[in-house]
Amino acid sequence: MAKNFFTSESVTEGHPDKLCDQIADAVLDELIKNDKNSRVACEVAACTGLVLVMGEITSEHYADIQGIARGVIKDVGYNRSEYGFDYETCAVVVAINEQSPDIALGVDKALEKKDGSGDNSDAVGAGDQGMMFGYACNETKELMPLPIWLAHRLSKRLTYVRKSGILKYLRPDGKTQVTVEYDDGKPKRIEAVVVSCQHDPDADMAALRADIKKNVIDFIIDKDMMDKNTKIFINPTGRFVTGGPKGDSGLTGRKIIADTYGGYGRHGGGSFSGKDPTKVDRSAAYAARYVAKNVVAAGLADRCEVQVAYAIGVAHPVSLMVETFGTGRVPDEKIAEAVNAVFDLRPASIIKNLGLDAPIYRGLSVYGHFGRDELGVRFEQTDKADELKKLLL
Repeated sequence: MAKNFFTSESVTEGHPDKLCDQIADAVLDELIKNDKNSRVACEVAACTGLVLVMGEITSEHYADIQGIARGVIKDVGYNRSEYGFDYETCAVVVAINEQSPDIALGVDKALEKKDGSGDNSDAVGAGDQGMMFGYACNETKELMPLPIWLAHRLSKRLTYVRKSGILKYLRPDGKTQVTVEYDDGKPKRIEAVVVSCQHDPDADMAALRADIKKNVIDFIIDKDMMDKNTKIFINPTGRFVTGGPKGDSGLTGRKIIADTYGGYGRHGGGSFSGKDPTKVDRSAAYAARYVAKNVVAAGLADRCEVQVAYAIGVAHPVSLMVETFGTGRVPDEKIAEAVNAVFDLRPASIIKNLGLDAPIYRGLSVYGHFGRDELGVRFEQTDKADELKKLLL
């Protein structure tokens, strides 16, 4: 029986990188809500007293980007000057250009449509080349790896106890981390939990640690998964007053592992937030998750990783790979054949079938893009599992 440990981390919505992700996706939501054909590649950077929104946007709708940014900052909780960063006094600089016409040539009409070999689903070409991964496993009911699932729930709970007033001395920034012990590939126990939370200067550290243990860790983690050897670290440096963009600069796309599977499964390298769904970095990663989740939900494997790759301006993927890590009930190549028969992975079909031309993105920009059943996004559905079963079992 092989024993090993795996660790994943999450951050709260007040973390400077996540603040930037939320602003970028709030801009995208506003544009796509009013013009479904908006082309958005929006990047955000933040530091003490400054937010920079930059990138390329082509849309029929005008968005008050400064107002959107300030609204997100306020909602997250940076609403006091004593935090060193707040929505009223920070500068918001906007540097936006239109999408490159060279990119638009391939996105607005795919190669297959140009040469006459395609149909209406080839109306959109991939917005870039690259490879994307999706992953699912049966460790949780959401079919997510347990370490990242727990880390996200801890972060979300940390924000809840702050915003609800249960722990009034907390501030918006924070991080969580969970180490799970596996025995023969199955989660056995929690080896370590780390919670670092920003707090007021006069907070008593002993009381804070007791409060976080009771109201966050014990509330989220099953007591049967922890034992006397579980290590718990709460604000291990002893002080975390300076945080957010004052304590560290923030940037979109810098939490791509926390956004996906916590390192449990590979990553193609492309970030999500601020990108409209013609960017396959985002939409194809969602589609790959959809495929992997349905494979596991169908009982075809305990673990499934899907890779899909594209060429810019071409609608059909250049490759598809399915890996079940020895847990498959049928050979991986047979699963891949069934996936090709059941799923249409061209960008226009992904956007239509998964409802990605709707303002769903800000909610996904924090606490992970996957395993978010509470958001009702289509790529978390398992509606294709029966079709896969009929073909393979």
